[in-house]
Amino acid sequence: LKDSFGGLIGQASAIFGGGSPDQVQAALLGRLEETRAIINKVNTAFQDPALTTFVCVCIPEFLSIYETERLVQELSKFGIDSHNIVVNQVLFPEKDAEELGEWFDSNKDGLQKEAREICSKMMARKRMQDKYIGQCFDLYGDDFHVVLMPLLDHEVRGVEKLKDFSELLINPIDLEE
Repeated sequence: LKDSFGGLIGQASAIFGGGSPDQVQAALLGRLEETRAIINKVNTAFQDPALTTFVCVCIPEFLSIYETERLVQELSKFGIDSHNIVVNQVLFPEKDAEELGEWFDSNKDGLQKEAREICSKMMARKRMQDKYIGQCFDLYGDDFHVVLMPLLDHEVRGVEKLKDFSELLINPIDLEE
Protein backbone atom coordinates (compact mmCIF):
# COMPACT_ATOMS: atom_id res chain seq x y z
CA LEU A 1 0.00 0.00 0.00
CA LYS A 2 2.81 2.36 0.84
CA ASP A 3 4.28 1.94 -2.64
CA SER A 4 0.90 2.45 -4.32
CA PHE A 5 -0.44 5.38 -2.31
CA GLY A 6 2.57 6.90 -0.58
CA GLY A 7 3.09 9.73 -3.05
CA LEU A 8 -0.60 10.57 -3.23
CA ILE A 9 -0.92 10.66 0.56
CA GLY A 10 2.17 12.87 0.84
CA GLN A 11 0.75 15.36 -1.65
CA ALA A 12 -2.68 15.39 0.04
CA SER A 13 -1.17 16.00 3.49
CA ALA A 14 0.86 18.89 2.08
CA ILE A 15 -2.26 20.46 0.56
CA PHE A 16 -4.51 20.02 3.59
CA GLY A 17 -1.92 20.39 6.31
CA GLY A 18 -2.15 18.15 9.37
CA GLY A 19 1.39 17.39 10.37
CA SER A 20 4.37 16.13 8.53
CA PRO A 21 3.72 14.09 5.42
CA ASP A 22 5.43 11.07 7.00
CA GLN A 23 3.12 11.18 10.07
CA VAL A 24 -0.03 11.53 7.96
CA GLN A 25 1.13 8.80 5.62
CA ALA A 26 1.90 6.42 8.49
CA ALA A 27 -1.50 7.07 10.12
CA LEU A 28 -3.47 6.60 6.91
CA LEU A 29 -1.56 3.51 5.86
CA GLY A 30 -2.11 2.02 9.31
CA ARG A 31 -5.87 2.57 8.98
CA LEU A 32 -5.85 1.09 5.48
CA GLU A 33 -4.02 -2.02 6.72
CA GLU A 34 -6.56 -2.41 9.57
CA THR A 35 -9.40 -2.06 7.09
CA ARG A 36 -7.83 -4.60 4.73
CA ALA A 37 -7.53 -7.10 7.58
CA ILE A 38 -11.23 -6.67 8.39
CA ILE A 39 -12.20 -7.03 4.73
CA ASN A 40 -10.16 -10.24 4.48
CA LYS A 41 -11.93 -11.67 7.56
CA VAL A 42 -15.35 -10.80 6.15
CA ASN A 43 -14.42 -12.25 2.76
CA THR A 44 -13.28 -15.50 4.40
CA ALA A 45 -16.55 -15.70 6.37
CA PHE A 46 -18.60 -15.05 3.20
CA GLN A 47 -16.81 -17.90 1.41
CA ASP A 48 -17.43 -20.41 4.21
CA PRO A 49 -20.83 -22.08 3.61
CA ALA A 50 -20.91 -23.18 7.25
CA LEU A 51 -20.96 -19.49 8.26
CA THR A 52 -22.70 -17.73 5.37
CA THR A 53 -25.36 -18.70 2.87
CA PHE A 54 -26.95 -16.13 0.61
CA VAL A 55 -30.69 -16.65 0.07
CA CYS A 56 -31.83 -15.18 -3.23
CA VAL A 57 -35.39 -13.84 -3.25
CA CYS A 58 -37.25 -13.12 -6.47
CA ILE A 59 -40.75 -12.91 -7.87
CA PRO A 60 -42.00 -15.04 -10.78
CA GLU A 61 -41.43 -12.48 -13.53
CA PHE A 62 -38.86 -12.30 -16.32
CA LEU A 63 -36.65 -9.49 -15.03
CA SER A 64 -36.53 -10.83 -11.48
CA ILE A 65 -35.59 -14.36 -12.58
CA TYR A 66 -32.97 -12.90 -14.97
CA GLU A 67 -31.45 -10.71 -12.23
CA THR A 68 -31.45 -13.66 -9.83
CA GLU A 69 -29.47 -15.70 -12.35
CA ARG A 70 -26.95 -12.85 -12.70
CA LEU A 71 -26.70 -12.64 -8.90
CA VAL A 72 -26.15 -16.40 -8.56
CA GLN A 73 -23.37 -16.26 -11.16
CA GLU A 74 -21.66 -13.29 -9.47
CA LEU A 75 -21.87 -14.89 -6.03
CA SER A 76 -20.45 -18.09 -7.50
CA LYS A 77 -17.48 -16.17 -8.96
CA PHE A 78 -16.63 -15.02 -5.44
CA GLY A 79 -17.14 -18.47 -3.91
CA ILE A 80 -20.24 -17.45 -1.94
CA ASP A 81 -22.84 -20.17 -1.34
CA SER A 82 -26.28 -19.34 -2.72
CA HIS A 83 -28.10 -22.64 -3.04
CA ASN A 84 -31.41 -21.30 -1.76
CA ILE A 85 -33.96 -19.39 -3.81
CA VAL A 86 -37.26 -18.05 -2.53
CA VAL A 87 -39.84 -17.23 -5.18
CA ASN A 88 -42.16 -14.79 -3.45
CA GLN A 89 -45.70 -13.53 -4.16
CA VAL A 90 -46.83 -16.66 -6.04
CA LEU A 91 -50.54 -16.84 -6.85
CA PHE A 92 -51.88 -20.15 -5.50
CA PRO A 93 -48.58 -22.08 -5.55
CA GLU A 94 -50.39 -25.35 -4.79
CA LYS A 95 -52.43 -25.13 -8.04
CA ASP A 96 -51.38 -24.72 -11.64
CA ALA A 97 -52.94 -22.36 -14.18
CA GLU A 98 -54.61 -25.22 -16.05
CA GLU A 99 -56.43 -26.38 -12.92
CA LEU A 100 -57.58 -22.84 -12.10
CA GLY A 101 -58.51 -22.26 -15.74
CA GLU A 102 -60.83 -25.25 -15.69
CA TRP A 103 -62.57 -23.86 -12.60
CA PHE A 104 -62.87 -20.42 -14.20
CA ASP A 105 -64.24 -21.80 -17.48
CA SER A 106 -66.91 -23.83 -15.68
CA ASN A 107 -67.94 -20.93 -13.38
CA LYS A 108 -67.46 -17.72 -15.36
CA ASP A 109 -71.02 -17.58 -16.70
CA GLY A 110 -72.32 -17.34 -13.13
CA LEU A 111 -69.99 -14.46 -12.24
CA GLN A 112 -70.76 -10.78 -12.54
CA LYS A 113 -68.90 -8.89 -15.29
CA GLU A 114 -66.43 -7.28 -12.83
CA ALA A 115 -65.69 -10.63 -11.19
CA ARG A 116 -65.09 -12.22 -14.62
CA GLU A 117 -62.65 -9.41 -15.50
CA ILE A 118 -60.83 -9.77 -12.18
CA CYS A 119 -60.59 -13.55 -12.57
CA SER A 120 -59.47 -13.18 -16.18
CA LYS A 121 -56.61 -10.86 -15.16
CA MET A 122 -55.68 -13.18 -12.29
CA MET A 123 -55.61 -16.13 -14.72
CA ALA A 124 -53.33 -14.22 -17.11
CA ARG A 125 -50.98 -13.43 -14.21
CA LYS A 126 -51.08 -17.05 -12.99
CA ARG A 127 -50.19 -18.39 -16.46
CA MET A 128 -47.28 -15.93 -16.66
CA GLN A 129 -46.08 -16.86 -13.17
CA ASP A 130 -46.28 -20.58 -13.92
CA LYS A 131 -44.13 -20.04 -17.02
CA TYR A 132 -41.39 -18.31 -15.00
CA ILE A 133 -41.66 -20.71 -12.07
CA GLY A 134 -41.10 -23.52 -14.58
CA GLN A 135 -38.01 -21.72 -15.89
CA CYS A 136 -36.79 -21.24 -12.33
CA PHE A 137 -37.08 -24.96 -11.60
CA ASP A 138 -35.40 -25.76 -14.95
CA LEU A 139 -32.48 -23.48 -14.03
CA TYR A 140 -32.13 -24.36 -10.35
CA GLY A 141 -34.29 -27.38 -9.53
CA ASP A 142 -31.52 -29.98 -9.30
CA ASP A 143 -28.83 -27.93 -7.55
CA PHE A 144 -30.80 -25.44 -5.47
CA HIS A 145 -33.43 -25.49 -2.77
CA VAL A 146 -36.30 -23.53 -4.35
CA VAL A 147 -39.25 -22.49 -2.18
CA LEU A 148 -42.47 -20.97 -3.50
CA MET A 149 -44.04 -18.44 -1.14
CA PRO A 150 -47.69 -17.53 -1.68
CA LEU A 151 -49.00 -14.05 -2.32
CA LEU A 152 -50.51 -13.08 1.02
CA ASP A 153 -53.59 -11.00 1.79
CA HIS A 154 -51.54 -8.87 4.17
CA GLU A 155 -48.10 -7.42 4.76
CA VAL A 156 -45.71 -9.41 6.91
CA ARG A 157 -45.41 -6.99 9.80
CA GLY A 158 -45.12 -7.81 13.47
CA VAL A 159 -43.85 -10.84 15.31
CA GLU A 160 -46.88 -13.10 14.81
CA LYS A 161 -47.11 -12.54 11.06
CA LEU A 162 -43.35 -13.00 10.77
CA LYS A 163 -43.62 -16.33 12.61
CA ASP A 164 -46.43 -17.42 10.28
CA PHE A 165 -44.39 -16.41 7.24
CA SER A 166 -41.28 -18.20 8.50
CA GLU A 167 -43.37 -21.34 9.01
CA LEU A 168 -44.10 -21.29 5.27
CA LEU A 169 -40.36 -21.06 4.58
CA ILE A 170 -39.52 -23.95 6.89
CA ASN A 171 -42.47 -26.11 5.78
CA PRO A 172 -43.14 -25.04 2.20
CA ILE A 173 -46.21 -25.99 0.21
CA ASP A 174 -45.83 -29.52 -1.16
CA LEU A 175 -46.14 -29.27 -4.92
CA GLU A 176 -46.36 -33.04 -5.34
CA GLU A 177 -49.72 -33.40 -3.56
